[in-house]
Amino acid sequence: MEILNNGVSELEYDRVKELTAFEDTKLGVQGLVDSGVVTIPKMFRRSKSNDELADHPRTHIGLPVIDLDGLLTDRRHNIVDEVRSASEEWGFFQVVNHGIPISVLDNMIKGVRRADWRDTLSVSMLTSDHVDPNELPDACRHEAIEFIKEITKVGDTLLELLSEGLGLKSDHLISMECNKGRTLVCHYYPACPEPQLAMGVTKHTDNTFLTILAEDQTGGLQVLHENRWVDVQPIAGSLVVNIGDLLQIISNDKFKSNVHRVLPSRKSRVSAICFFAGRFAPPARLYGPIKELITEENPAKYKEVLVSEYVGRFYSKGLHEKPSPADYRL
Repeated sequence: MEILNNGVSELEYDRVKELTAFEDTKLGVQGLVDSGVVTIPKMFRRSKSNDELADHPRTHIGLPVIDLDGLLTDRRHNIVDEVRSASEEWGFFQVVNHGIPISVLDNMIKGVRRADWRDTLSVSMLTSDHVDPNELPDACRHEAIEFIKEITKVGDTLLELLSEGLGLKSDHLISMECNKGRTLVCHYYPACPEPQLAMGVTKHTDNTFLTILAEDQTGGLQVLHENRWVDVQPIAGSLVVNIGDLLQIISNDKFKSNVHRVLPSRKSRVSAICFFAGRFAPPARLYGPIKELITEENPAKYKEVLVSEYVGRFYSKGLHEKPSPADYRL
């Protein structure tokens, strides 16, 4: 039995009660840091019975980095091959020369740091592409609108390359509205006084078709590859791209939705992420393995699923009970 620092046993500890009390303060994790806390509360500590840092060794190999320069030239075929390979083997890759000016990325990160909010800012475009600028914080309003516009273009480009990587016409995934249902999520991770004890962002996959991330130079993101944790080294001006659960389902396991996590750090970290979850708004659309990918030798491996159902299950479950493609396997 684990005994806490205050002498209370693990069985006597009520995490929900502590979380509720913390949320009622409306201060967020940054509020704890501002208060001068030097010992992290139990609710943010890793349990010894579920110590993720010990469950897989780490490796120093790097994530695939794909240069998107030359998409309209003969190099496009090579780029498609690189995207296909990374999506099959890793489910993650970094892209450079993606078309977003580095000033837009830098300004977004700076705007998130300036904004007067706690921990996470979420801008939902699940049911409508419209974003009311007046609902965004003044400190990052212009930056967020510009970032959303630019990251949407990159998302469309990547979905075209992924379509071609599946042997389909370039507009196939977009015609399925995989580029819809966007959500912009900005995270501010305050400096952690005890990173070796904190849980950070626990390991998970994404409940999306595609996820695109911009981050500062702090690092901390890790991807599980061949049963080893790989550190994603920040590259100035790059974006991190990962395949989501729904793209694994419709590609019939051709592409891989991979496990990842974020480790806490003694330095603060900022990220801006755009999630592409597909058609969420009515009329409902079922997503299942793409018929052009199904053959007698490669039959459908998944049932059809509604985005609203999958996303709803994701947010209604606990940290270690999230839905996965396996839940819909035939």
